[in-house]
Parts: sequence; structure tokens; C-alpha cells
Amino acid sequence: MKHQRVQVKLNIPAHRLVAYYQGEVDTVVAEATDGRIIRFPANVLRTVVQSQGVYGTFELVFDGRNKFVSIQRIDI
Repeated sequence: MKHQRVQVKLNIPAHRLVAYYQGEVDTVVAEATDGRIIRFPANVLRTVVQSQGVYGTFELVFDGRNKFVSIQRIDI
């Protein structure tokens, strides 16, 4: 099955990430660079969080069944 790659710009300050860590929010909703609305598990952000929060352009990879595979920061 072919992987799907989606690019999103995220600007989430550290104080907003608290809701994810406290379990109040479990899904991130973001607009992809191509205009699609993407939903993905908030826990995947843990690998890209910095002290200020999550900022930048990221590529998310999903498998053929739309299951999350990876997230990587890319700067275009």
C-alpha cells in the first residue's frame, strides 16, 4: 500500500500543549498546505515539541489505511 504524505504548518504555543498532555484533547486538526483539513492523534507531536511549543512546517506520513506512520519537521 502506498503511503500518503501531507504537509501542515503548525503554530502551537507551549501553553496550549498542556491540554494535550493532560488528556483534554486527543486530536489535532490542521489545514494542510494544499487546503485539506487533516486530523491526527495529538500524541504524535511529542517527538517534535520544543520548549516554545510546536512551530514550523511538518510532513506527516500515513499508510494506505490512514494510520499515522511518522512526522518530520521540514522547512520550505
